[in-house]
Amino acid sequence: MSYPQQPPVVIRTEPRGASITSLVLGLCPVALGFTFVVPIVGVVMGIIGLMKEPAGKSVATWGIILNAVMMLGWLLLLLFLLPLLAVAFFGLS
Repeated sequence: MSYPQQPPVVIRTEPRGASITSLVLGLCPVALGFTFVVPIVGVVMGIIGLMKEPAGKSVATWGIILNAVMMLGWLLLLLFLLPLLAVAFFGLS
């Protein structure tokens, strides 16, 4: 007794490349200490993911949040570090 062969099941997933890229770029500066450029690219990729990839909306949102926090951290570091460096190198007070 044999059974008829079933047709193959094809599962198509929606693309989420930009959203995942944004999330990964948001996590990398936390662990590896990348420059200010990486979070900017991550925010751009997250916005692209929000616009073009409805399946990756939550991933893109988290990527944007993480990248924005990293950019804010760099800005605060620069705001506090530049005056200290100016005093140290130039003797300004």
